[in-house]
Amino acid sequence: MWNMVYNTKSDISDQVRYNSRGYALINKPDSRLYQKVLKYLRPRPEDRILEIGCGRGFLTKKLQFFSKFTVGIDINPEAISAGVTQNLRTMDATKLEFPPESFDKIYSCHTIEHIPNLEKLFQEIERVLKPRGKVLLVYPWEIVRGMGAIGASLIFFKHPFCCRKIHLHKLSPKKLKKIIEDSQLKIIENHFSLLRTPQYFTILEKLKKNEFD
Repeated sequence: MWNMVYNTKSDISDQVRYNSRGYALINKPDSRLYQKVLKYLRPRPEDRILEIGCGRGFLTKKLQFFSKFTVGIDINPEAISAGVTQNLRTMDATKLEFPPESFDKIYSCHTIEHIPNLEKLFQEIERVLKPRGKVLLVYPWEIVRGMGAIGASLIFFKHPFCCRKIHLHKLSPKKLKKIIEDSQLKIIENHFSLLRTPQYFTILEKLKKNEFD
């Protein structure tokens, strides 16, 4: 249901813009978001941590101060080539190139609303996360899908109504709970914050196999 197929020249052009250097360079460090990530993720020196949708790696770099085993991935090769730290890789979040149970913690900030196949994303998160591992997801609260992407739509498409090409899902904790209901992942906390824009902070935990069965 979530798959997006690029069939036309216009669609391909949109995808290229999304993977462009311009899109990679638009995002800047956000100190308030960083503080929230620290608060909810609680990184430890021994943690192996994965950031999904790291962009140029601003948050990854700060998390590496707490855990040197922090890795960032992004589907945009331009973002990785302009990275600000080490251990950044170009990678599709629905096809993670890591062995099972590789990470203690995973976090992703304003990325999941852009990913067409959320079911596959969560299958991969479940696969590479250790039992009792934690996941922190940050995503927009929107009355209408795409509302939070109007600014980016004006910059890249010169039109506000293309925002729905950027935000592919209107998400909520309730919707995430439905997507993961048959997995070992379980939502344990939800928080709402305004910061620069209204957004959710959802924390999940991977249950042990015997707890899930």
